[in-house]
Amino acid sequence: MPHDTPSRYLAEGPRVGIRHFTLDDEAEFTARTRESKDLHHPWLFPPDTAEAYARYAGRLIGDPAKAGFLVCEKDGTKDGTKDGTKDGTKDGTKDGAAGGAIAGAIAGFVNINNIVEGGFLSGALGYGAFAHAAGRGLMREGLGLVVRYAFGPMRLHRLEINVRPGNAASIALARACGFRLEGFSPKMLYVDGAWRDHQRWAITAGPGI
Repeated sequence: MPHDTPSRYLAEGPRVGIRHFTLDDEAEFTARTRESKDLHHPWLFPPDTAEAYARYAGRLIGDPAKAGFLVCEKDGTKDGTKDGTKDGTKDGTKDGAAGGAIAGAIAGFVNINNIVEGGFLSGALGYGAFAHAAGRGLMREGLGLVVRYAFGPMRLHRLEINVRPGNAASIALARACGFRLEGFSPKMLYVDGAWRDHQRWAITAGPGI
């Protein structure tokens, strides 16, 4: 009798699945970070070297107050091809490096930081898309999966996203995933050399989540 193959993902939707970071993801993650600098600046500074990734992923893997999730594409449709091939390369790039949409390719990431248990049961979300996945709806699907996983297996009650007011893309994603604007905090976080104002968006567990 055939047996179902266990999924590599913690949760999955039609186009993406989510899984935890591993140290073996360094090469793809840092390459995609370097490709996405124009998209990320000045909002986001994910690791772009092996040493920085090891520190970053190590904290997400080893700290019980953190949980990191990679949002990965489930198939490789891009430019009308099934596997993302183009110009004789596996992933649609000239050198076969990080750029194309192949099965399992990392589209972005969602991290839950400052996880507090007890009567609070909350965490603070941070997230980012990579350039090849931007504008395709993949992160909306991925963030929704993380929210449901946090309120399900992780048994959290509340998630908060702190967003700089000018970051229209992140605000739109938070709103699209059901987060509500709760307030404004001046000079809340030290980012890119200065204390920055942030909006606070939040969602709590409940029916339909």
